[in-house]
Amino acid sequence: MTGPNIRIDDDMLARCPECRLGWLIYEAEPAETCPAVWERMEAVLPGLKARLEATPLADMPNLGESRRAYKACGKDPGRWRVSSEALYRRVRQGRELYRINSVVDVNNLVSLQTGFSLGTYDRDHLHGALMLRRGLPGERYAGIGKDGVELENMPLLADEEGAVGSPTSDSTRAMVTADSRRFLTLIYSFSSRREVEKALALASSLFAELAGAGGMMCGIVEKEA
Repeated sequence: MTGPNIRIDDDMLARCPECRLGWLIYEAEPAETCPAVWERMEAVLPGLKARLEATPLADMPNLGESRRAYKACGKDPGRWRVSSEALYRRVRQGRELYRINSVVDVNNLVSLQTGFSLGTYDRDHLHGALMLRRGLPGERYAGIGKDGVELENMPLLADEEGAVGSPTSDSTRAMVTADSRRFLTLIYSFSSRREVEKALALASSLFAELAGAGGMMCGIVEKEA
């Protein structure tokens, strides 16, 4: 198994020099219910809720950096929230978190614990090289649980068929389903390399332990020195 072909375009790096992508590829069989994931989630949520009630969202680790990156790209982070902020808001409001399947739920658990937006994709529905870039004028796609996501100026992931994901909401094209078996998880980071390394270590551990991930490889895409 070889690592994915991913790069960050020059425009993104000029606007956001700390832009990085942590990546994991692995194989797993998504389980519709996974008590172990939710046992871990229930252990994390009380402390996280208390912290969120005492801390402005912009001061949460790695979230403030993502909000500033959106501004640098020309996207309003107040209107187009990164997915980790949306999760934090649900926790702070005491609302139930979505229960999808073991892979997606671990994705969200890692996001809650790190403040990073994560995207997990069915690798069999990604085509060719991948690039992190800004959305083009008029660019949009059908998002998961959303009729349409306006992508202009938003940091997004594209393959040879076009935009497929973003830190705000991924498209339905490569979404994880019960039939998915080969996965790519991305950590959308605008923070230090050390923060991405810590998040990758946590993600690797939790996907293996709670989602049965095997054959795992991971790495970081960033600006060349």
